[in-house]
Amino acid sequence: MDFWIKAAQLFLSLAILVTLHELGHFLPAKLFKTRIEKFYLFFNPWLSLFRYKKVNGVKKTAWFTKDTPKEWSEDQHSTEWGLGWLPLGGYVKIAGMIDESMDTEQMKQPAQPWEFRSKKAWQRLIIMIGGVTVNLILGYIIYIGVVFTWGLTELKQEKLQKGLSIHPYLKKYNIQSGDIVLELEGQKVLNLDDLNKGILLRDSRKLKIQHEDGSIENILLPKEIDQELFQAGALPAFGLRSKANIVADVLSGTPAEKAGLKKDDKLLSVNNKSIVYFDDLQSELYNCKGKSAELIILRGKDSLKLKSTVKPDGTIGFQTNAKVIIDSTAIQTKNYGFGESIAIGVQFGSNTLSDYVSQFKFVFTKKGATSIGGFASIGNMFPPIWDWQSFWMNTALLSIVLAFMNILPIPALDGGHVVFLLYEMITGKEAPQKILEYAQYVGIVLLLGLMIYANGNDLLRWLF
Repeated sequence: MDFWIKAAQLFLSLAILVTLHELGHFLPAKLFKTRIEKFYLFFNPWLSLFRYKKVNGVKKTAWFTKDTPKEWSEDQHSTEWGLGWLPLGGYVKIAGMIDESMDTEQMKQPAQPWEFRSKKAWQRLIIMIGGVTVNLILGYIIYIGVVFTWGLTELKQEKLQKGLSIHPYLKKYNIQSGDIVLELEGQKVLNLDDLNKGILLRDSRKLKIQHEDGSIENILLPKEIDQELFQAGALPAFGLRSKANIVADVLSGTPAEKAGLKKDDKLLSVNNKSIVYFDDLQSELYNCKGKSAELIILRGKDSLKLKSTVKPDGTIGFQTNAKVIIDSTAIQTKNYGFGESIAIGVQFGSNTLSDYVSQFKFVFTKKGATSIGGFASIGNMFPPIWDWQSFWMNTALLSIVLAFMNILPIPALDGGHVVFLLYEMITGKEAPQKILEYAQYVGIVLLLGLMIYANGNDLLRWLF
């Protein structure tokens, strides 16, 4: 059931984003009197689930068809609306343009005034950036709506009785579980997500720490701490302390399974150290990375001793039960008026965009390349229950990601078309049609290769 709930949220989110993205191309094209031949949600190779078109003023529909009905093709003035079966995107087929359909036959004919190629370069540019613009604006609007409707959670430091859960990697910098991060770059820490992203993605390095004994220390993290944390898998570095010592799931083929750990086992100790908090468990296993650890568990009424090897990242391959937050009262929701929500939502969207761009510094590392995920990874962003706040937050994120990815100067993406249009506007010369065709082929191959690689990573993670 969890799978289907996540899949339904992903499907709805993509349907909204793709439809509005393509509408961003459609509307300016219509504004400049450019003919739109097709408007499709999802791709339709070999089969369209649904087609609709006004043929000479008469409404026509068709279900599960391979090709556009012949009589529909006779009316070139109205748009065919359709639903494809391959949920990898969508498209608008604009007359007189080389796009992913690779329909070059019409390009051999004399240019017509209603075609894309007949419009002025600045008009074509507006048409091409329309989808990206809509997705970017949509992301900001959703964030504003989320802040106005649900508010934002804030950390009340004075209510942290047990301090924070801190990844054991940071012990080398004298920061450990039980400490409280009071300030980051001189600003009071009000959100743990901002704290983690500040260090990982925003080059924040100055921390003001309150240790468990009450002492205050200013700590300057090294410049390369972001790469250190990423390569060590020490993410998230900061969180709320919790009790989570019941095994919820044992991953197949892992050291935990080989050691005999089973679902519903209760972890009592690791290497003779009692497990009170989740970070106790995390810390003890991390200290044994690449070695072995002795676990005392309670299975029913029986106390058992298990020995497991520990992977280099400090894990053995199991998940704990839903965490019971110790200082749950330290997290409170703050509501905002509409005016405040606009300012905060815009800032939220800007941070999302800059954080996503910043993540690319990890992609070009060995660990980063293997971390790239496809549709399974995107689907796992959504919770296993239907939660509208989470749904809209993830949809806003995907909208901004879609805007950024589409504006990249890669042939077959909007950004690739923009590059050629800018070339034309600067030089006063159109790029040769053959160059446009070859670039489109190259772009399609690159995108398909990336898609296969990303989804292949998902498959390997599932298998192994």
